Amino acid sequence: MTNRYVAAKGRGTFRRISEALRAAAPGDVIVVSAGEYAEQLRLDRSVAVVAEGVVTLSGVPGEPVIVAEGLECTLRGITVRGADDGGPPAVGVAPGAGLLLEDCVVSGGRIHARGNETGQGSDLSGYGVTTVMLRRTRVEKGRLAGLHLSGRVRAKVEDTVIDTVDGIGVVLSGNAFLDASRLRLNVTSGYGFRLRGASRLELTDGVIRQSGMAGVLLEDSSTAALTDVRIDQAGGPGVHAAGTAKVVLTDCRVRSTRASALVVQDQADLAGADCIVSDAGANALLVSDSATAALTDSRFDRSTYSAVHLTGTAVVRLTDCLIRQGAEHGVHATATSRVELTRCGIADVGLTGLSVVDAASAEAEDCRVGGSGTGVRLESSVATGFRGSSVSGSVGTGIELAGEGLASLEAVRVSGGKAAGIVVGSSAAAEIAATTIEDCDGSGLVVWSGARPSVRALRVAGVAKNGIFLAEKAAGTYADCDVTGTKYPALHLSKGAAPTFQHLRVRDCVEALGQEDGANPTFEDCTIDGVPMVAESAVAAGVAAAGAPVVTPVGTLAESMPPDDETLEDVLEELEQQVGLDRVKRDVQSMVKLMQTVRMRQEAGLPAPPLSRHLVFAGNPGTGKTTVARLYGRVLKALGLLRRGHLVEVDRTALVGEYVGHTGPKTTAAVNQALGGVLFIDEAYSLAPVGIGNDFGAEAIATLVKLMEDHRDDLVVIVAGYVNDMSRFIGSNPGLSSRFTRTLMFEDYTAAELVAIVEHQAGGHQYEVTPDARVALSDLFEQLPRGEGFGNGRSARQIFQAMTERQAHRLSELTAPTPDQLVSLEAADLPTTY
Repeated sequence: MTNRYVAAKGRGTFRRISEALRAAAPGDVIVVSAGEYAEQLRLDRSVAVVAEGVVTLSGVPGEPVIVAEGLECTLRGITVRGADDGGPPAVGVAPGAGLLLEDCVVSGGRIHARGNETGQGSDLSGYGVTTVMLRRTRVEKGRLAGLHLSGRVRAKVEDTVIDTVDGIGVVLSGNAFLDASRLRLNVTSGYGFRLRGASRLELTDGVIRQSGMAGVLLEDSSTAALTDVRIDQAGGPGVHAAGTAKVVLTDCRVRSTRASALVVQDQADLAGADCIVSDAGANALLVSDSATAALTDSRFDRSTYSAVHLTGTAVVRLTDCLIRQGAEHGVHATATSRVELTRCGIADVGLTGLSVVDAASAEAEDCRVGGSGTGVRLESSVATGFRGSSVSGSVGTGIELAGEGLASLEAVRVSGGKAAGIVVGSSAAAEIAATTIEDCDGSGLVVWSGARPSVRALRVAGVAKNGIFLAEKAAGTYADCDVTGTKYPALHLSKGAAPTFQHLRVRDCVEALGQEDGANPTFEDCTIDGVPMVAESAVAAGVAAAGAPVVTPVGTLAESMPPDDETLEDVLEELEQQVGLDRVKRDVQSMVKLMQTVRMRQEAGLPAPPLSRHLVFAGNPGTGKTTVARLYGRVLKALGLLRRGHLVEVDRTALVGEYVGHTGPKTTAAVNQALGGVLFIDEAYSLAPVGIGNDFGAEAIATLVKLMEDHRDDLVVIVAGYVNDMSRFIGSNPGLSSRFTRTLMFEDYTAAELVAIVEHQAGGHQYEVTPDARVALSDLFEQLPRGEGFGNGRSARQIFQAMTERQAHRLSELTAPTPDQLVSLEAADLPTTY
């Protein structure tokens, strides 16, 4: 080995590097003194060119600066400046040659190594393979590519930077293989890496930052193994695998991609472990066509679209993975795809935690879904399963089963949701076993019209509404179930519902059964608070067990049916006896006269003037609105304008459902029960809440307006609430403002009127208010603040009740109170604070 020197002057030195190359023998070292050299180098033998100081080499326009043709060529410490015009590469490596770049800079051009396109497949160990090694080298400001390996090329890159490329950072094609460690690839206008053909990439401890397109693109049958790689701010996907490509990710981080972070399509395959994907501009993982993906111990945070989206016939397997804070679904399987989840967590996503639609299939086991819009929605035409898992804190329904394919829930716990626990949609096929629903703000299990689920060992506890709610014509079998601590009836059975309950246990519920006319349940060996329950038909047949609670139909809406022989005079006299309400009484009398005229004109065959019987009652609580509404229905019946005249009193909870499709039927049920009478909607303004655009109350209003038109001759609707709120409510829907044209104002009671209410209450319970107590009451009502907590007539009734309790306490100290003392309410009996 001989050292040959290149310098601007000096005896025995060459003036140009190319001159030294021509004189060099294989194995020689050419030492180049500091300076700038404008020449092209052709390394046609195994030589090393080593810089002594800062050596900059710029070539001839239109030609590579360096062409390596020898088997073992080396450049060390050299700065190579290309023409940066997208033409020939700055550094070219010919087929079969070998080149080492160590501590070099290649600026304004690319490195292109070519290998034979034909050969022995992926075997790159034999003769004729091009070899490239970059160590502590920087490639920058090139066009088209930073590093291009094509054909049978074997390359190794260590501690190298590729920066600011107007094109692709690294291109691999043919059978090329790149083994890179500690590679930093920054700012490319195209892909970070592009793999084509049967090329292979092994990248360890790498960074791919700010690629204009995908961070890593794999096409054809290429393969890649990325370990401890950071992909940041890619303009497209972080990793995109297509064709039959295969990619393995280990301990990788993909952050802030403008598109989906991981994309797998065609027949490609992706495997990952210990990876984190965050802040994706679309999906965190998108798998389509017949591609497959399997990830373990990985995390997907803050996706703009669904975190994991499957379509086509794609298959995705997630094990011990966590999905958090996505804007849409956690996992969304569509078309005929399949997803398998094992020990996965989904938390705080905007739409549904696990969504399965179309003909997609899903199997989830030992998973946790929390804080989603809807926890789980299985709406597939093929079988799906959710087992040994939990759903908690959902904003909407915990689990929705809505597809024709059999959806199986087993050993599932649903808790803490803001709506229903589990909803079985119309005609859905469902099996529910060993499942618990706890502490939900809606009903526990809701079975919609036509559904016939098989339910076994279901436990419903502490829900705010019904334990099990069956809509019209719902059925199914419910065996070995427990319902405890519900705020509404444990069971609600709508018209035509025909379920079979076997070994049902109801405990500590506000009521056992709410059953509409036409429901036909079967109860076998069921108990209420430990006592056997029997159907009403068994009582009629005389076969009820002694002491057994009888299950009878109980309506969920309160009715008041006036007597058939009541006259108009009787009702008006009762109205006049009401304390206060002078303005309301005059308005009702005026309407009575108008309606009498209308009836007489109709009987004479004359057209009736326009008449709207629907009313707005505006006023503060406790001013007699419900009482007058009940009397108004009786007045209309006495006039022959309503056939029943009863009152059905409801509020928002009786009209508005807790999930999609529930509101319309609930509102319709309330209207149907009020037909022939008056539907009284208290606090009606709550159907149009301020500042909430997407609310089921709007659906209730729309349904109500339609039904008012459909039953305009058989229904009167009264809406009630605060004055200002009712004006806003009527203005919220054009159908309301055209139907509610008359408002009755209910003024607050005066102090004298409140005293009269107390005296009326006392007389009804055989008490007498003494003169001193009357004066004290008047003073008390004059001084009471008339704020939001003031209840008008309700406050008067509460004070009367307090007086009776204080009188009882006072009399308990007397040995033998007289009859006058027993009935007298004195000033001392007034409450000291209220």
